[in-house]
Amino acid sequence: MTYERILYSLKDGVARIALNDPRTMNGVTEAMGHEMVDAFDRASREARAVLVTGEGKGFCSGANLADAVAMLDDPMRDVGGQLDRAFNPVLVAIKRMEQPVVTAIRGPAAGFGAGLAAAGDIVMLSDNAYFFCAFRHVGLVPDGGASYLLSKAVGRVRAMQMMLLGEKLPAEKALEWGLATMVVPDAELDDKAMAMAKELASGARSLGIIKRMAWDALDASFETALNIERRGQREAGRTEDFVEGIKAFGEKRKPQFKGR
Repeated sequence: MTYERILYSLKDGVARIALNDPRTMNGVTEAMGHEMVDAFDRASREARAVLVTGEGKGFCSGANLADAVAMLDDPMRDVGGQLDRAFNPVLVAIKRMEQPVVTAIRGPAAGFGAGLAAAGDIVMLSDNAYFFCAFRHVGLVPDGGASYLLSKAVGRVRAMQMMLLGEKLPAEKALEWGLATMVVPDAELDDKAMAMAKELASGARSLGIIKRMAWDALDASFETALNIERRGQREAGRTEDFVEGIKAFGEKRKPQFKGR
């Protein structure tokens, strides 16, 4: 697929996927959604970690509402149809891929962008970033997995505050609430996010298993989580990277993991 609305690059094992419509602060269209799904699928085959960000001054302003305007005269309109066709598959791709995903956010992570940002395994914010569940302001409900991801990250009451009041949540407050991994100066975001992604890309094959276990545990009982850990440990223990890790530990050196 030729990408017209996103940028894709691969270096040092890191696939960088950037939303690329700065004019709308990266408002997401169905076409962009399809390109993102293709890019994540590509990254799952050729990368060891993924960095998701936005070009320009904003991460993502949410869904581009131009498509919704065209539906206004249809009493049977289904605004949610685009979620099935293009938006939800993006979030599913992030969850299912074994590669750790770093989301790097500056400016708004609004609407769909709030869910996309929160879907990262590592969530890095610039000091000017903010989450904005703007849905109530246009008479819609949260999408992009926000109702689930925000409730899991910050708790039901705080998530309700974000979604029902539609207020901006600034970076430092997002960090305090547990919605971000770290906040860095805006000028340092790109370099630090890439450094983080490269660190993950140099990690053992077990990182993918850890990611899967953490996602599975979100809706599991304690006993099920223990079983998930048991199966994951068996899988990790059969990798080449485990052998290298143990050898390096015994030889008092840094392991050289190959992701196998």
